[in-house]
Amino acid sequence: MTRILHTGDTHLGYQQYHLAERREDFRAAFEQVTADAVADDVDAVVHAGDLFHDRQPRLGDIMGALSILRTLDDADIPFLAIVGNHESKRSEQWLDLFESMGLATRLGEQSVVVDDVAFYGLDFVPRSQRGDLDYEFETHDADSAALVSHGLFEPFDHGDWDAREILDGANIEFDAMLVGDDHEAKTKQLDGTWLTYCGSTERASAAERDDRGYNLIEFGDGVDIRRRGIETREFVFVDVELEAGEGSERVRERIDEYDLDDSVVIVRITGDGSPVMPAGIEEYADDRGALVTRVNDQREFEEETDVEVSFADPDEAVRSRIEEMGLSPAARDLDETIRASKVADSNVADTVERRVQEFLDDADQGAFQTADRNEAGGVESDTAGETQAAETQTDGESQVTMEDYL
Repeated sequence: MTRILHTGDTHLGYQQYHLAERREDFRAAFEQVTADAVADDVDAVVHAGDLFHDRQPRLGDIMGALSILRTLDDADIPFLAIVGNHESKRSEQWLDLFESMGLATRLGEQSVVVDDVAFYGLDFVPRSQRGDLDYEFETHDADSAALVSHGLFEPFDHGDWDAREILDGANIEFDAMLVGDDHEAKTKQLDGTWLTYCGSTERASAAERDDRGYNLIEFGDGVDIRRRGIETREFVFVDVELEAGEGSERVRERIDEYDLDDSVVIVRITGDGSPVMPAGIEEYADDRGALVTRVNDQREFEEETDVEVSFADPDEAVRSRIEEMGLSPAARDLDETIRASKVADSNVADTVERRVQEFLDDADQGAFQTADRNEAGGVESDTAGETQAAETQTDGESQVTMEDYL
């Protein structure tokens, strides 16, 4: 019997809410997983991608990963991994560096046998490149086989890559697909093959309400998949449905029902009550011990047409400035993704890469042509009034250009 720990989406280096404490939380969660692996004396740790949150992690995050991998190496536990969409680079990957140091094995089409199980890997592949895959793998003599991959797979909801296509097209019969990318743990069986997500080790968004953890999988007489949770920083979810006439005071009353000590507080407001100022609610919860508070008011209110605004509209200022710059259609499209769209922060990089690849695949050279300027300094384009500055992020922390994504 072969027993492995299946983890992924550790997102080391993610400084969620711009807090150093949250960056440390992601590292601590992965440390807890590897400590469990050593304590349980598993035969291998299998990582299903997105070890890092960014393609260019900070030195401290790289050193933290090395320390964790050395812990596994000292316990003679192999670390088998693939590359996810967040960390994927055009050439050599960070995983290659760790492999060169003897601390990791990058899975691919060649079999890596641990006890009686042959492991294979399929890195994250952009949708535009999946048609070129042949799913040819080296044969093996092991009793079982598992494919480790990264992506949003059908038949699960929101999937864009059919797992059946891989399983039917592969020359190897896999007993299990161990996958990452979806941060929620879930498992299904497809014609005798188990498809299982391990989930993330820390919450990368407020939508991830379930406890974090990993999978323990035994290969022997079949495949046995069990979920184990880990202790992470507490997220307190305060859901408030306001009745007519209720407002901020009712929200504060609901917050008072919880212990907020050093937790991330997510307040979600629905109902028919009065408008609520998020800043005041966030300050109220923070004063009661929360690490950070975010308010999500899901209601819509009619605009007050008789209210005068004495300060400049920053979005309008950006639009005016971008009209003078003459960005190409591709740059304007990336701006919608980076600054103006509702794409989750953790998915922005992947979405930008996909859009750039689609522009390149379409061979539309005009997409990268700078727009002509008119005599008034604006851009001669039907969509000029809708453009916004892709070069400027609203948090003021960094400058983003096309070169960062090409």
